[in-house]
Amino acid sequence: MLQLRDAEEGGGGRQSPAEAAVLLAGGSGPPFPPRQRLRPLSVRTAGRAGRLREYFVFRPGTIEQAVSEIRAVVMPGEDGEVQSVWLLAEIDHWNNEKERLVLITDWSLLVCKYNFISLQCQHVTRIALSAVDTISVGEFEFPPKSLNKREGFGIRIQWDKQSRASFINRWNPWSTNIPYVTFTEHPMADADEKIASLCLLENFKTQLIQAVKKAHKECPLPGRANGVLVLERPLLIETYLGLMSFINNEAKLGYSMTRGKIGF
Repeated sequence: MLQLRDAEEGGGGRQSPAEAAVLLAGGSGPPFPPRQRLRPLSVRTAGRAGRLREYFVFRPGTIEQAVSEIRAVVMPGEDGEVQSVWLLAEIDHWNNEKERLVLITDWSLLVCKYNFISLQCQHVTRIALSAVDTISVGEFEFPPKSLNKREGFGIRIQWDKQSRASFINRWNPWSTNIPYVTFTEHPMADADEKIASLCLLENFKTQLIQAVKKAHKECPLPGRANGVLVLERPLLIETYLGLMSFINNEAKLGYSMTRGKIGF
């Protein structure tokens, strides 16, 4: 939007020589200054609808293209058919929040790191549903002296009968050898009606439990007791100072977003 502003301001109502000349030439009528300056007005869209445009995943056609490309990494012999696709936020063992596409297939859970700016699938973690033994749902919990906490609910999926990572992996912020994965809802889950169905954590939990039970029944692991334990309990994240995750989460570095004149 543009607004007109006279070149001369604060004149106290006095006519300039140029204005007088216009009046003399045209007779009666209001003066029209020969010089005017255009001043741009900044227009901001308030609220979540305005912030939605900062996330590349919500731009038209982006999520559809991402899902189409990720379906190509599905291995029918190992994963089966895709049952559902979800847009969630992963919380790692150091409380770093990251945007993820998650696929539930017949026999696998695929956690995909997708760059919604360059439209490229960068990494896929494949978890066998028959190896999942515990699914926990609850609020996030931190040590009493932790300086960087988060609120809200999440879901944690554990496998291979391991409830905790080793000491070395637990204190390594870049370790990927963690026997569980934790998800929460995307921060803009309720801002776009078209994609809201992909972000509902409760629906994801329901379909995941059904898929895990089915995989345990149809593809049991030899030498192991089958079945999945579903618990409602706090989800512990063992961070204390949390400076790295504080910077990551406040700047939303785990999301594909516009950041000033650039996006990453």
